[in-house]
Amino acid sequence: MNSQDETQQAMPDQWLDISITEQQCQLWQQGEVVFSAPVSTALNGAGEQNGSGCTPRGWHQIRACIGAGQPLNTVYAGRRPTGEIFNSHLARAYPERDWILTRILWLSGLEVGRNRLGNVDTMRRYIYIHGCPDSEPMGQPRSHGCIRMHNQDLLALFERVTPGLKVRIRE
Repeated sequence: MNSQDETQQAMPDQWLDISITEQQCQLWQQGEVVFSAPVSTALNGAGEQNGSGCTPRGWHQIRACIGAGQPLNTVYAGRRPTGEIFNSHLARAYPERDWILTRILWLSGLEVGRNRLGNVDTMRRYIYIHGCPDSEPMGQPRSHGCIRMHNQDLLALFERVTPGLKVRIRE
């Protein structure tokens, strides 16, 4: 879908807009921004190929909201809480670990051939919006493909979204 197609297509009443260029996440409702926070997308840039370590572009939806009721800084592996709560001791013990913390918004592509099915399937790539250590800088591309947020920002967003919400990821 090119930008002309996007402007001709009716925008949903509510959607999440993620700008890779601006490293920003905005929740839109009825034509107004109701939430905004900095993010960190892929260090490898934008791209859809499996194994690329890139953040996929295009229209997606939230497939699942994972972690409701879990404590702040809950550590996840395979979308399940590990029983750990992230702290400085864990950070020192596993300095190279790509921490997935607090909540997970699992994304699924909506554009066949671009970010859905085959070797470009966002869901099968396990692309999430997720929390990360608050010491990680936002506004800089540093992730392995996912969209990282500071934990308090993610908690605030998590309370405002549901599965099925449309998500546009653009450069």
